[in-house]
Amino acid sequence: MIPTIIWNDNKVKMIDQTLLPHELKFLEFDDYRDVAQSIKVMNIRGAPAIGVAAAMGMALATIEYKKLPKERFLKSMEEAANLIRSTRPTASNLFWAVNRIWKIISTFPDEPLNISELVIEEAKIMAQEDINVNKGIGKNGAALLKDGDVVLTHCNAGSLATVQYGTALAPVRAAIEEGKNISVIADETRPRLQGARLTAYELHYDKIPVKVISDTSSGLIMRLGKIDKVIVGTDRVTSDAVFNKIGTYLVALAAKDNNIPFYVAAPTSTLSLHETIEDVTIEQRDSSEVSNILGKVQIVPDGVECLNYAFDITPFRLLTGIITEDGVFTPEELLKKYK
Repeated sequence: MIPTIIWNDNKVKMIDQTLLPHELKFLEFDDYRDVAQSIKVMNIRGAPAIGVAAAMGMALATIEYKKLPKERFLKSMEEAANLIRSTRPTASNLFWAVNRIWKIISTFPDEPLNISELVIEEAKIMAQEDINVNKGIGKNGAALLKDGDVVLTHCNAGSLATVQYGTALAPVRAAIEEGKNISVIADETRPRLQGARLTAYELHYDKIPVKVISDTSSGLIMRLGKIDKVIVGTDRVTSDAVFNKIGTYLVALAAKDNNIPFYVAAPTSTLSLHETIEDVTIEQRDSSEVSNILGKVQIVPDGVECLNYAFDITPFRLLTGIITEDGVFTPEELLKKYK
């Protein structure tokens, strides 16, 4: 797959994922406010991808404000950081990325005229790190897959959710590169249909066998013996649970009941092990995403209220393992290694 987001000539260039699979269009921004809005409305989505977008948005802000006196520069950058942080409350990569850039900004000793060069370079490093991390997850996760395995995934944690290569789909890609015959079944992932629109798009683009099912089918498909492994991504890992796209918890319950291994692909940038479930805000998005199919066809009667939680909570007890760039760990092993 082509990169989801790149830094090009002091501009941020990204795929507009709201138009897929019907149109492949690139957006280009030179204003951090537009990058923040693109994260909020999900032109770009996926925890690693929005982390890099946040870093690049901060880089654009330094270009805008670098000629200000240092005190005003820092105040303006703090406002930019707060705007970017406010776009998506659940994904830890967003906050991790802004905080990483802020460390450079807050410790810069001189006038801020040259600081943008440092921040731009850091954002580029973070983008390349994301690709390297994903390939590490792929290598570690590929060892879990046997020739002929069918992998179920929920939402999109592939190349489009990252800079390139993917997290949950990285083991699939790596296993195929090793010569294994692997295919994927993708949940449609209501209400924004990231599985049907994005996972299916990128796998079909790369000629990796994929089938799409309705979200309500996954339990039956497991019971019928058509799934060998489940691999999903995550937006945040606390000390007791993983937070991923709404519907993940139900998939994990079905996998547990059918004795199917359930793995979570988690870059270490998603780890927030000092937190528990109670510390995390679950993002609620506009109810129109539920009442309308992609904003085009209304399916709910006028006047009926809809709830639209974007993420749910999957407790550690339902996980077989967590795949990071460093290896595959049980939840207990993960806490011992990283906490």
